[in-house]
Amino acid sequence: MLFSKKKKEYNFIEKGEGHPLVLLHGLMGGLSNFDALINYFSTKGYKVYAPELPIYSLSILGTNVANIAKFVAKFIADEINEKVTLIGNSLGGHVGLVVSLEHPELVHSLVLTGSSGLYEKSFGETFPKRGNYEYIKKKAEEVFYDPKVATKEIVDEVFETVNKNAKIIKILYIARSAMKHNMKDVLEQIKMPVCLIWGKQDKVTPPEVAVQFEEGLPDATLYWIDKCGHAPMMEHPEKFNEILFEWLDPKVDKK
Repeated sequence: MLFSKKKKEYNFIEKGEGHPLVLLHGLMGGLSNFDALINYFSTKGYKVYAPELPIYSLSILGTNVANIAKFVAKFIADEINEKVTLIGNSLGGHVGLVVSLEHPELVHSLVLTGSSGLYEKSFGETFPKRGNYEYIKKKAEEVFYDPKVATKEIVDEVFETVNKNAKIIKILYIARSAMKHNMKDVLEQIKMPVCLIWGKQDKVTPPEVAVQFEEGLPDATLYWIDKCGHAPMMEHPEKFNEILFEWLDPKVDKK
């Protein structure tokens, strides 16, 4: 059973013992997106942390990728205090890239899945129609190869989020910040091992984005999951966990 901790300014899930994994969710995602990964790796010699990113708690002008990355770096220093493996989906991958670039002393390795940072089809362009439930349902389904993965619970959560003015403003700020904060010219400075796990049918960060990451990062390995969209850890959790475990385990000192 998962459990949350609240310490200082952090709200996070913590489970297991061993090498620390820090999970970074996307702009429209949440901690539950990683349930299968948390349950799997917490029994395989890893300690899994999943912090809630401050997407809605920063000031409007401070709501950007750089400040979320500062939050994550501080979380690692305060709560873990050793090198971690960052695992980020979508915006979370982008944040992981920034933390890895600016704080390599905190990062053992990096895992990107459907990561922004180079190019993404922004969900933000659909917000003028946010009051239309069927439209939001359609856009949520497009995130996955199999639209059935977008359960009513997921669609309801997205619909509720995009219909709250305070949240929608911050989502737009983050989306614009992500587009401006392009990582192309600095990828070569990120030296730690990077695992890229990508859905072959990702419509948000298409396959060519994964190829560009592999070509730009000095130590990157790319894995594909077929019949899979933007969130492989949700759509094909067993395959995702298998790939990640086989890539990561030989690199980790289990003490």
